Amino acid sequence: MDPVILSRLQFAFTIGYHILWPAFSIGIAWFIVTLNALWLRTGKPAYHQLATFWTKVFALAFGMGVVTGVVISYEIGLNWSRYARVMADVISPLLTLEVLTAFFLEAGFIGIMLFGEKRVGKRLHFAASVIVATGTVISAFWIIAANSWMQTPMDFTTTGDGRFVTTDFWGVVFNPSMPYRLAHMLLASFITGIFVVVGVSAFWLLRGRTKEQAPARAAFSLCLWLATILVPLQIFVGDQHGLNTRKFQPMKLAAIEARWETARAVPLTAIAWPDEKAERNDYAVEIPWLGSIILTHSLRGEVKGLKEVPASERPPVIPVFFAFRIMVGCAMALLGLALLSLYLRWRQKLFDTRWYLYACLAGTPLGFIATLAGWTVTEVGRQPYVVYGQLRTADAVSPIAGGAVFGSLAVALVLYNLLLLGFFFYGGRLVWRGFEVETPTIPVGRPLGAIHAAMAAREAIK
Repeated sequence: MDPVILSRLQFAFTIGYHILWPAFSIGIAWFIVTLNALWLRTGKPAYHQLATFWTKVFALAFGMGVVTGVVISYEIGLNWSRYARVMADVISPLLTLEVLTAFFLEAGFIGIMLFGEKRVGKRLHFAASVIVATGTVISAFWIIAANSWMQTPMDFTTTGDGRFVTTDFWGVVFNPSMPYRLAHMLLASFITGIFVVVGVSAFWLLRGRTKEQAPARAAFSLCLWLATILVPLQIFVGDQHGLNTRKFQPMKLAAIEARWETARAVPLTAIAWPDEKAERNDYAVEIPWLGSIILTHSLRGEVKGLKEVPASERPPVIPVFFAFRIMVGCAMALLGLALLSLYLRWRQKLFDTRWYLYACLAGTPLGFIATLAGWTVTEVGRQPYVVYGQLRTADAVSPIAGGAVFGSLAVALVLYNLLLLGFFFYGGRLVWRGFEVETPTIPVGRPLGAIHAAMAAREAIK
């Protein structure tokens, strides 16, 4: 029971589980803002029905994110105390600002967003929705800033006892990889939320209940328009992120491509089985020159190989290599769904093509899978360092018994999966129940008010 391996497994599980909820809730929060804005502008009941429904789902996801996020804070102190000791002066301000500027903002207005529409009015309720959605982005900003600094550390010095101290706060925040990671994560969140809505709307369209058709068509059409814009944009941002990785984390890029030798005009390895002991790729399918074109934007561009550093300095190749291809595969599938929607719109068959609706339903989890795969590339790709090139993972773990870590990991596996089952149960009930038909309320104006006053006076006389 190696405490380093067990602590890494536990943190990988808990952070991987947690990242699903912010990724989903960021996208859904801004979708709710869009729906509320459209309702205020057009007055169409379908937009209000959708906003009410997805606000309930957002509340479930937000709660899951808060619960699983708190655990990670304790885990850093329990399993990674050496990391906490030497990195506190750099990382703690970023995490504190995330709480002060984002979590407090969300906590202060989420009650109005969830329960306050009839009490504060449509416009103030819309403002609360915007504030909560903005809070989710601010939260992502600080967390991505902290994580990006660990990937590309800049503007720090070390003390005699080994602590890392910031020399330029904003240099730490806006480190070289931060803008690319933030854009990539936010777009991933929007796309994940979009395709959950697309999948649920496809389910309602396939079921064919009359009361669900208008809101389902509205959500399906709107989200596929957004997907046709955001998925290609995400691919472009991912390409720019790759260029940044080549510059600042060349061994991570070498692991992504399973590139062993430094060379120019390298092929693109579409698929292979990397053999880390023999330092070669078995069963490789390669496309000549395409590797340099994609990775360097030059036909003769140089790509560093893993043999540039000793084996002890290399990240694990197999998980990084395959996780990257899973992420790209999901992105291509989502791009295909978005482009197909344009063709079906042109044919005026977007809502009636059943095989396409089933494809959209099947594509519901792809955003989550791509997010998990991307985080695997990011986190495993910086190994054997927890702070790239500065602090090795083995030197960051707490002096704790392996059995204690194993016990807490086992508890986390059970509890987190029970939480997930609970989310699926309540979320599934919401989706299955669908919409209730909204009946318009008749405001009590002056004539009705006079009638009520006369009836009250009559009762008083009696």
